[in-house]
Amino acid sequence: MSPASTAGAAGLRPLPWNRPLIGDAEIAEVVDTLRSGWLTHGPKATRLEHAVRERLGVEDAFAVTSCTGALHLAFLAAGIGPGDEVITPSLTFCAAPNAILHTGARPVFADVDPVTLNITPETAEAAITSLTRAIAVMHYGGHMCDMRAFRELADRHGLLLIEDAAHALHASRDGLRAGSAGDLSTFSLYANKVAAAGEGGLLAGRGDLVQQARLLGRHGIDSSAWQRHGKRNTADYQVTVPGLKYVMSDLTAALAVVQYDRLAEFTERRAAIAAAYTQAFAGLPGLTTPTVLPGVEHGWFLYAALIDPGTAPLDRDQTAAALLARHQISTSIHFKPAHTLGPYQNLAHRPLPVTETAAARQLSLPCYPAMTAQDIDRVIEAVRGLWTRRENTRSSPARPPDVATTSPTAAG
Repeated sequence: MSPASTAGAAGLRPLPWNRPLIGDAEIAEVVDTLRSGWLTHGPKATRLEHAVRERLGVEDAFAVTSCTGALHLAFLAAGIGPGDEVITPSLTFCAAPNAILHTGARPVFADVDPVTLNITPETAEAAITSLTRAIAVMHYGGHMCDMRAFRELADRHGLLLIEDAAHALHASRDGLRAGSAGDLSTFSLYANKVAAAGEGGLLAGRGDLVQQARLLGRHGIDSSAWQRHGKRNTADYQVTVPGLKYVMSDLTAALAVVQYDRLAEFTERRAAIAAAYTQAFAGLPGLTTPTVLPGVEHGWFLYAALIDPGTAPLDRDQTAAALLARHQISTSIHFKPAHTLGPYQNLAHRPLPVTETAAARQLSLPCYPAMTAQDIDRVIEAVRGLWTRRENTRSSPARPPDVATTSPTAAG
């Protein structure tokens, strides 16, 4: 860091891109699990699965170690394997394409909509071949895809529909909850997600497929340790298929079940911060704020701005560097397109111009419930200062009353 940059950041508390909001209820639930003596998949994980079924109205749910594990089990349970193709966006984390490759199938990347950055039914349909077995959509940033149109497309072509809802734990569109329309849906409880349990994931959907995934996710054993506990010899089981180990521990579930219950609260807070940003950044040249389409309840995992280097005073990377060096504000990028990563570079794919443009311009700003009103002002003032070249201004930008007066509860 240059001397000038050091001076600009002097005395500022670092503001991370994300931080979970953990309260007394989460701590009490974890302590209760520790005192119970039952640490692995058991009553807390079962309670979480019930909550997911109730919220989404799906036939079954399975609490697992990660969203990546949920995706892997989804593809395995669906019988996807060598010679099959699965259509998915490239503008996503590597988890879904990695899981597809591990089944022996091939990911086929489709382009995204320039407004929502979501895969569309039109780009997916253009990628369908005689080898296509499934479409795996991803609700980018928390803005839900058009799942009614995707359901119709999948049914018309006889394909499985899988929702990667890692970003969309409390999102909806046209009356459908994210995770309720796919044959199988996956959710993330990773440390930076809207409901954060450190690690953890959820698989939900059709009862027959979730039950097959549950079998595959507990070594292929015909019953869980919790089901056998106190009822029969713990070694009294059969291995019916060669499975893997993906079950969520009750330690993780203890944190997850409270966070999951707080989804509405967390999402409302994120939406208020997003609204404050969008209002404050209106009119800044070259900076495009997220669009929320009619009928969409956004999940707001990401506040994904797009910075056009042709019209903005700084490009995306310069903006990120200046926010960190001058203001100690961390940002993130979502994502390096999967088709540019090592395992996928040699796979033939259709042109992905929107994906590549968006990936070069996208910047995720801090947007999470643990932020204070002062944190929000700090981000707004820093971004506006970079655009107007008045980084040292002390004036406080206007913000909506609901953000100005709402303070998050203490975080642990």
